[in-house]
Amino acid sequence: MKNQTVLLLACCLLPASLLADELTVRVQLADGTGPVAGAVVYMNDGSKPSPVRSAVSQRDRMFHPHVLILPVGSSVDFPNRDNTQHHVYSFSPAKTFNLELYANRLEAPVVFDQPGIVELGCNIHDHMQAFIVVANTRAIGQTNEQGEVTIALDFGDAQVPGSLNLNIWHPRLPDNTKPVVREITAASLTNAGIETVSIVLTPEPSLEGPMNNLQKRFQNL
Repeated sequence: MKNQTVLLLACCLLPASLLADELTVRVQLADGTGPVAGAVVYMNDGSKPSPVRSAVSQRDRMFHPHVLILPVGSSVDFPNRDNTQHHVYSFSPAKTFNLELYANRLEAPVVFDQPGIVELGCNIHDHMQAFIVVANTRAIGQTNEQGEVTIALDFGDAQVPGSLNLNIWHPRLPDNTKPVVREITAASLTNAGIETVSIVLTPEPSLEGPMNNLQKRFQNL
């Protein structure tokens, strides 16, 4: 029985040397109406990214960029380039923080030390929204207008399990607090084919609506 278990386990593992060093993924809408641009695709292949220092600015009452991809442990500045104050916050489990009303630039950046999806908002301007995807892998990228992205893989010398999780995230997923996970076989990584994934997205959000009383009060501060 023990020998059978060892044999079965061996059949489920592939040496990393047999696998391709990159994977191309095509993300499309489940209803077949077209490709999905701006989707974040990543796989935990064991590669470890190095932290960086980045920025999410506020300009014209919008966050820039709308989606930021970060390695775990990175720090982010939140400069305010508007002529009004902003109050930046996040309630996301991966990073909870609260930058109360301020203008210009804060002295200290915010450190993102846990992987996950972090949603940003402004307590004054409800329409302001952005996301930070914090990842613990270098195998990550964002799809282009054709819905495609090629991510570099680095399994090192590890034995790769028979199946792997491919993570796909987009701001308009019905539940955008976590990625959609698709299981792929390690054997599919032994050739240079394209992995196609279909996802469902919610409709595009409407543009900024009328300001409420609180927004009007702070718009010129």
